[in-house]
Amino acid sequence: MSGQREDGLGVSWHLLTGEYPPQPGGVSDHTWQVSEGLAREGCAVHVWAPGERQDTPPPEGVTVHRLPEGFGPRGLLRMERELERLPGPKRLLVQYVPHAFGYRAMNVPFALWLARRRGDEMWTFFHEVTFPWGWDRPWRHNVLGAVTRVMAALVMARTDRLFVSTPWWKERLPRPPRRAPIEWLPVPSNLSTRPSPDRVESARASLRTSPDTVLLGHLGTYGEPLVTMLEETLPGLLRRDSRRLAVLTGRGSTRFAEQLTGRHPELAGRVRALGGLPGDELAATLKACDVLLQPFPDGLSTRRSSAMAGLGLGVPLVSNAGSATEPLWHGSGALALAPEASSVSVRETAEALLSAPDTWSALGQRGADFYTENFSLTHTLEVLLDRAPARVVEDT
Repeated sequence: MSGQREDGLGVSWHLLTGEYPPQPGGVSDHTWQVSEGLAREGCAVHVWAPGERQDTPPPEGVTVHRLPEGFGPRGLLRMERELERLPGPKRLLVQYVPHAFGYRAMNVPFALWLARRRGDEMWTFFHEVTFPWGWDRPWRHNVLGAVTRVMAALVMARTDRLFVSTPWWKERLPRPPRRAPIEWLPVPSNLSTRPSPDRVESARASLRTSPDTVLLGHLGTYGEPLVTMLEETLPGLLRRDSRRLAVLTGRGSTRFAEQLTGRHPELAGRVRALGGLPGDELAATLKACDVLLQPFPDGLSTRRSSAMAGLGLGVPLVSNAGSATEPLWHGSGALALAPEASSVSVRETAEALLSAPDTWSALGQRGADFYTENFSLTHTLEVLLDRAPARVVEDT
């Protein structure tokens, strides 16, 4: 901690998160990025996360406090004692995802602890808000939905500054009263946007079966219902041109590839599943692809880090609009955006792009520029450090 200073207001940062490396996950990656970025700016940064002490060193200037008991009552007591020993003033930045804090997403003691925390500034970043509920859902889901709404309301009532990864979450947030406006702060890519050119060329050479091979990539976790969209989209695109090869990355890709080729045996040898790759290798692999296919059942939105990865790398991207898609995507020219969340619409949009290779370079560059201006980690830090305003989500 020597040589480290607080931010311009003398505040030390304390990021509370349900996951942090070496634990996998999008929030884990996001917390690592933000903590590293704040420390690089000279801020005093602490991270509070579940688990035992790990051999993986944190970013320079970041102190990680592990909570073996997690965010249950014993862990909260431990965290409170340790927080009191540290000098103030303190700013708590809660990386809010209900299920990440344990107790099957119903950690009411944690929400109450946040609600009664006094003396410290509290900012909350809602990556997820509540579990959906409704008359058409099982009663267990509705109990979970009700409890998570109560938790969100408790946290919101105490929050001094409130961020959402997508304006769509506004519909899930309990209605006012609240202390702060809703600010929209997109999630940046969790990958390097500039992988080594040598590694990119090596990845491309290892994947291609001939000089004219077209690499159609996808990054994801292969959960339902996204898998259904992929399975209804990929086979037609691969059959249309024998030069095309699918490159599947992310946890679950091997299982999905086996399922896909089992149902479409004619595609054997034209689907490569690479699994969960290390960050640098994954960035190089995605950059080696000619086009990325990233459909979403609820539509592309700024909480989708897999799409952010493709944009940040400057790889031509195909996705689709849907109920969660923010207005800024329409007419942006940053990607090939299918007009609706249907497999037919996505396949037609992807085919149009794949059939026009002379447009790929320009589209990739527009995507990279759009990402830098709106979604990059630099943009996130500028907002957190009050150097730039965040977009405010208007109430309706």
